[in-house]
Amino acid sequence: MPELIIRPARASDIPEIVRWARSEEFAPGFGDVDIYRNTDKQGVWMGWVDSTPVGCIAGVKYNNIYGFIGLYIVRPEYRGQGYGHRLWEQALRHLQDVKCVGLEAASHLITNYAEWGFKTSSQTIRWQLFNAEDGLSAQAVLDPQDLNIVSGPEIPLEAIKKYDSEREFTARPHFLSQWLEHPSGKVIALIDKYNHCHGFARIRPCLLPAGEGWRIGPILADSPVLAKVLILNLIIEHKGVILIDSPERNHNAQSLLSSLGFREISATTRMYKGSHKAVLTKDVYGLACLELG
Repeated sequence: MPELIIRPARASDIPEIVRWARSEEFAPGFGDVDIYRNTDKQGVWMGWVDSTPVGCIAGVKYNNIYGFIGLYIVRPEYRGQGYGHRLWEQALRHLQDVKCVGLEAASHLITNYAEWGFKTSSQTIRWQLFNAEDGLSAQAVLDPQDLNIVSGPEIPLEAIKKYDSEREFTARPHFLSQWLEHPSGKVIALIDKYNHCHGFARIRPCLLPAGEGWRIGPILADSPVLAKVLILNLIIEHKGVILIDSPERNHNAQSLLSSLGFREISATTRMYKGSHKAVLTKDVYGLACLELG
């Protein structure tokens, strides 16, 4: 078997990785892989056989507390030769000093990951809406509270980082700054008169197997009412296929998305290796991405 050479992904590798992710129906967002790579300069790898790229994986270290594995792909014609195993080991080595490592597992891979010490936590549901309506705009009215919907340069980034860190396993300021400031898509936030955040969300264009669509994530909010305001204000301006990845544990999220016309199209299982703190799942209505949690 030809030797597999693994090296950190370069900027020139990104288009190929995006094509693979698209063919695997990951629906990669515009600029997503660049952000993964920039979050951890050594956390995205490409595997090569001679001069041919055959696979990739991300093992991104947010800090010494938390890391995440995703973007795990081997081209179909190179599967069954041990290349995927080598890439997997590379990611685990990179994250060996991290207290907790997470991933999203397809159902047929749960047993494999369990053999490496990963334990199931909960399901993540992918929801889809084909938005062709103009009548939704009438619903996107902020509940009479002392909150403003802000976007662009008006968004207080530090307030959003604080809000996010209280609802995630660990603070992720570097990732979040890039995620929210990326020129693709739009970010909106709910801010009170004291400049405190009560919810925020981002929509970005993504690549579907055929054509393009939109992904909304993250969606964090104090209540289902505010989550609805965020989602509707983003949907109004974006027509076509819209995807949201939502934690099953947030039952309010499932009810809300169903009421807005979304339907379940697939599911993955969140798994962890190591210890982690409890998080406020009730405030998480949509994940930023499946590849980085």
